[in-house]
Amino acid sequence: MQRNTPFGSYRDLLSRYLSPRLAPAALMGCCLLAATGLQLATPAIAGAFIDSASSGLPESGLIRLALLFLGTALFGQVANLLATLLSERIAWQATNELRIDLTRHLLSLDQTFHAHHLPGELIERVDGDVSALSTLLSAAAVDLFGSALLLCGLVVALWLVHATLGFVFGGFVILTAATLEAIRRRAVPLQTRSRAGSASYFGFVGEALDAAEDVRANAASTYVMARVRAHLASWMPFYVRAEVSGYAVWVAALVAFGIGDGLAYAFGAHLYLTHALSLGSVYTIVAYAALVAQPLGTLRQRLVELQGADAGIVRIQALFRERSTLEQGTAHIPHGPLAISFADVRFAYPNGQCSEAQSDRSALRCISFHVAAGRRLGVIGTTGAGKSTIARLVMRLYDPQEGSVQLAGIDLRSLRLAELRAKIGYATQEVQIFRASLRDNLTLFDPAARDDDLLARLEALGLGQWLARQPDGLSTQISSAALSAGEAQLISLLRVYHKDPPVVLLDEISSRLDPATEAALDRALEYLLKDRTAIVIAHRPWTLEHMDDILVLAKGQVVEFGERSVLAMNPQTHFSRFRRTAFREVRG
Repeated sequence: MQRNTPFGSYRDLLSRYLSPRLAPAALMGCCLLAATGLQLATPAIAGAFIDSASSGLPESGLIRLALLFLGTALFGQVANLLATLLSERIAWQATNELRIDLTRHLLSLDQTFHAHHLPGELIERVDGDVSALSTLLSAAAVDLFGSALLLCGLVVALWLVHATLGFVFGGFVILTAATLEAIRRRAVPLQTRSRAGSASYFGFVGEALDAAEDVRANAASTYVMARVRAHLASWMPFYVRAEVSGYAVWVAALVAFGIGDGLAYAFGAHLYLTHALSLGSVYTIVAYAALVAQPLGTLRQRLVELQGADAGIVRIQALFRERSTLEQGTAHIPHGPLAISFADVRFAYPNGQCSEAQSDRSALRCISFHVAAGRRLGVIGTTGAGKSTIARLVMRLYDPQEGSVQLAGIDLRSLRLAELRAKIGYATQEVQIFRASLRDNLTLFDPAARDDDLLARLEALGLGQWLARQPDGLSTQISSAALSAGEAQLISLLRVYHKDPPVVLLDEISSRLDPATEAALDRALEYLLKDRTAIVIAHRPWTLEHMDDILVLAKGQVVEFGERSVLAMNPQTHFSRFRRTAFREVRG
């Protein structure tokens, strides 16, 4: 396990997100310099006031010194406040940009990565790890930089009062800072493991809450709670050890404060008794020594937070190092209708094997077929036959281990991925509904979408009456809990139609429809598929009546492929038997 985060990691990450904000960062630095200088001036002014009062300076002179002290202290606080405000703004902008980049990167990764990482885990990493880093960029940046400036200034100021004091306190500060940093470095692996435990816990909780209905229906609450306890029990040792490591920094700082105060009082008393310094100068020494506790205390607190930032940077960079297994091509897709071809395609999911010895675990085994441009292919088969895998390969969520999938005669691996997916409309039986307006759900938050166009498309698909039943039309606020499965499927089809792609993939969209929605979908389907190349994975026989060709799969292999009308006329075909069985079930 990595023991600490190299300086280069901070440098690279901070320069990437802070370099666009150099102007406010420079202003923040100027404010810090001003605040530090004014803070160093106040003990010297107080010492001068003591010496002036002891020597009988007139009252007017003492008043001027008192006003100077108050003004210096006030402007020092104002400068520090401005520095803090600027740092918070810079940190908020920089970490939000980092969150955006992380989210974009995660969305670019292929399904193999997402199959091994739960959504809750990734949310914790995108938000929790970046939040730990934002502490460094905001208050920690001001406090660490300001504390370092103040410590250097204090050592110089003490040296100006008495050279020996400057050297002693300089060595003391260096030794204390090195000790605190050594303790922090030892704690970084513990913080990293603690954050990993946190991500694992939240990943499971997110999964359990997402499946709350199934958990309750199957009386699995006891099992879920047992898993929650197990995750917490696994996380707790690293969390406790990480927290203890933070307290170790705190204890070390307290010891340092005591030593610093002792040194100041001892040297001050000796120099005063030997008449080497005045009473005001002794006060200045003691005040500076007490002031040393402030930056050291701040460093102690921020170094504890820096442990979390270290762990966050390690995990953030680990995410950025993840790469999609799908290579990007450079070829462009031609305009117009597009043909789809599978040529000797073999595919097994990542947890399977592709070897001949275990070929029964493959999802697809050496399948070939061709869908001409503008034709509609219906795909049927038993559960696990490989139907959905065909759609995922066309969408290029995965690549086949052998053979090729082609669009318009071009291997998908040679095409630009974003351009490929822009040409394909994909609807599945698992529809993601966002807690937003119907308009935003239909367009997937496309700000350029016009209401007139949406209404025209709804009417064209025969869904005007369905829209009329919505209380606020396109502005109706919806969620997954407020819609039936059939209504969610209608929204998924409307998303495809709004995209207006030349290729449409529909994966068992009719599997959970009620009769009324099925009738609406039946009217919409013919219009949706017109003049488009389509692959429709069918669950109900009526869907296949819109198809031109039929593909029958079994155990990852093609057992039948041909024109629908020809296969339907032959009572011996798999398709004919499927139709007879399905229609008997509907009538019965």
